[in-house]
Amino acid sequence: MMDQKWFEMPDVRRRKLNNAVWIPLRAAQTVESTDKHGYLGFREEFFGVGSIAVPLDKKANAETLGWQDIGLRYTHRGGMDGNRYVPADFFDGYGLNLNAVALVLAQTGNADDPPEWHLHQDFAITLRLKREGDLWLATEEGYIEVVRLRRDDDGSPNLLEIRAEHLKDYLCARGMALYISSYRNREEVIADVSHINWAEDPMREAFGGDRWEGRRTEVSEGGDPFGSSAAVMFLGREGIDVREDVPAIGPSDENIVYKHWSKKFEGKKLIRIQGELWRNEWVEAADQSPRVRGDNLPSSVFFVIDAKGTRCSADRLEGTGGWLWFRPEVIRAASNRRGGGLRWYTRNTGGVKNSPGSYLHFGVNMLGLVNIYAKDIGLLSEWEQQIWAGFNVSPEGGVSEELLAAQAAGRPADTQAPEEYLPKAFVLLNEATTAKFGFRLFREHADSPSLMANAHRFRATDQAGFFALAKDLARLIADSIDTASIQKIVAPPKGEKWGSLKSLEKVLAERIGPEKARSLLGPLVGIYELRHADAHLAGNHIDEGFELAHVDRAQPFVFQGHRLLQSCVSSLYAILEAL
Repeated sequence: MMDQKWFEMPDVRRRKLNNAVWIPLRAAQTVESTDKHGYLGFREEFFGVGSIAVPLDKKANAETLGWQDIGLRYTHRGGMDGNRYVPADFFDGYGLNLNAVALVLAQTGNADDPPEWHLHQDFAITLRLKREGDLWLATEEGYIEVVRLRRDDDGSPNLLEIRAEHLKDYLCARGMALYISSYRNREEVIADVSHINWAEDPMREAFGGDRWEGRRTEVSEGGDPFGSSAAVMFLGREGIDVREDVPAIGPSDENIVYKHWSKKFEGKKLIRIQGELWRNEWVEAADQSPRVRGDNLPSSVFFVIDAKGTRCSADRLEGTGGWLWFRPEVIRAASNRRGGGLRWYTRNTGGVKNSPGSYLHFGVNMLGLVNIYAKDIGLLSEWEQQIWAGFNVSPEGGVSEELLAAQAAGRPADTQAPEEYLPKAFVLLNEATTAKFGFRLFREHADSPSLMANAHRFRATDQAGFFALAKDLARLIADSIDTASIQKIVAPPKGEKWGSLKSLEKVLAERIGPEKARSLLGPLVGIYELRHADAHLAGNHIDEGFELAHVDRAQPFVFQGHRLLQSCVSSLYAILEAL
């Protein structure tokens, strides 16, 4: 049983859509529904919304409209007004000359197809939104959700809402405000109403653009007014010969039978408590429109640019002529986003991007920190700058030598990153074993592309990340080797079991000898031992794994990750040469 406040809706009446993060443009939403309608225990809440975008000089005229004018009764369809065609999105306001626009167009359905709601194309195209299912994503802002559509179980739309920041930017550019009319109904069927103490029935309150009503109604089980009745009428004909080949009913009143009676609704007396709220309100435009109109706004993002901790606005980075320092975790935060990417140019330089477009040239310095030329950060959009600012640190360890060589001296380093050669090693080894033995050394599985894409040193920004990198490398190599095909070439002695790496070692031993084969496989065995640290306590096997993989645990984690990859790639290419 709900208390009186639930029907009076003080929670809803306090909130204003102009302050919300998400704004409903249209809604026909059953928020809650329990038990059978009209019977004891039934409770339901309904929320409906209709809206139009109105020119600022027409706001006073629009305020004469309400739920009956722009609510759910109003659907959208082009048609004729005299000799003038009126587009589906245009809303005149019944002679008020509003020149308003519906940002959501409701298309009626039929018996087989539910209705459909369409986001206005001008809004979607202007804000560069890409529709995926029932979401509209901002392709220039990291694919964040800007508009989302919710549906009932039968596929009917029930809520279309938009991110306020984007809506207000658009309204500002068009010189409009959004006029919203909403209706909310809360009702419950109960047996005892002693907890409801409204002085009047119905109870009415009006304030601002709101109108609220609360009422108590006696009903019979099923929801009909208690003690009421319904008139029933029957109309038919007598004397129709159903055996006629071509029966017909004439226009005369002959043989017409008319009966009528009344039916009284019976059942236990119950009480329906109902609270209704009609609300008209404005969602105002933003003061500036950086997205649509291209207004220049002062940046709210700052970066540390020197050892004194001086903080510089992103707007002024272009004139600093220096580099910025970031924690290495920033590379994953940037590249793992949709549209992001990571590539390598030399051993310690590469390119990274947050979204589709150009790569930022970065370098790794002697402490494992990431350097980016300050001007390049200053040219990013603000949402991208906010990501980078979260990882910005004071200068330490100097600027990456290889980045300086490329950007200042104009002489890129002649070094190589193991990350670039790891996928190539798999291709070459598969080609070699196919040509020599008739099978691919590494089997492909569903996770291979994602494992390969994440096999880079920036996975190893802490100890857990380092061990996770080792685990993924082991999955790519040891877990993917076609052991069964190898053992057709060199079979284990009876009673012995060889794993994938041991089997590969035996094949190599036939060509280069057991000792050299064991040496070539050593780093891969070390990586396999290190994988266990991701799930088990470290022990002697872990120490041995670091030694076999030639990883110095005193180095920064990013360098440990680099060395792990270097040992892995070197081992794979040595195996290729031996084969």
